[in-house]
Amino acid sequence: MDDERFFEEIAAGDEGGRERAPASLKARIYTRLIHKQQETGALAPLTRTRESGRRLCVFEQLVAIAPAGEGAKSRFYCSVCHARVLAEHLDNPPIWWPHCPYSEFKKA
Repeated sequence: MDDERFFEEIAAGDEGGRERAPASLKARIYTRLIHKQQETGALAPLTRTRESGRRLCVFEQLVAIAPAGEGAKSRFYCSVCHARVLAEHLDNPPIWWPHCPYSEFKKA
């Protein structure tokens, strides 16, 4: 299968009989991607992220409404969240926070 068709099937949600990646692998990849993104500069502030349509987890919402500068709102707060640790080590982590990217990995 050529690369273009492979990625088109993934984007369309057509698994084509392939096994899904474990949630813990997805979580580790997501964390690594965010860390790589941070190497090129600050992340978008949470207020701008929310305005773009992405929902924030409960902890990000607290930071977004806090009287803090944009620098404080541009950090990767998941790096200190227990949900990240659970998700990176368990394939069915007991995370129930709404809009937490790590809890979403066990669903997909």
